[in-house]
Amino acid sequence: MMKGLKSNYIEIVMGVALLVIGLCLSKFFVNPQGVMLAVPYVCIGLGCGIFGHGMGNYISYKVIKGNPEVKKQLNIDKNDERNIEIANRSKAKAYDIMTFVYVALIVCFSLMGIDMIAILLLVFTYLFVQGYGIYYRCKYDKEM
Repeated sequence: MMKGLKSNYIEIVMGVALLVIGLCLSKFFVNPQGVMLAVPYVCIGLGCGIFGHGMGNYISYKVIKGNPEVKKQLNIDKNDERNIEIANRSKAKAYDIMTFVYVALIVCFSLMGIDMIAILLLVFTYLFVQGYGIYYRCKYDKEM
């Protein structure tokens, strides 16, 4: 169910290291140019995400470690067909609304005169997600 304690420690240390690197880069680079404008903030974001993931897994591991009843209940909840169906339906609804929100965002950015490269990245990402959805729709239609 969960990764080992050692991998949680590694994630926590990596997250903190990336966070510190990002903070140092943003503090000590006086006049960053090009890619170096974004690198510190990418490091900070990744560091926070990896740290939070590792810490969450560590806390879950510690809570479950001494409590077999909680572990059994979590396994039941995780594998319950009703919970799986609820999760799948909520993902489907989120995907449906994301389709329209993403198009609205692309149109707004286009009207605002945002750089063409950024708009093209958004369009290609949107088309990739839509293609992914169509692929799995066809795959599941054949299976079921």
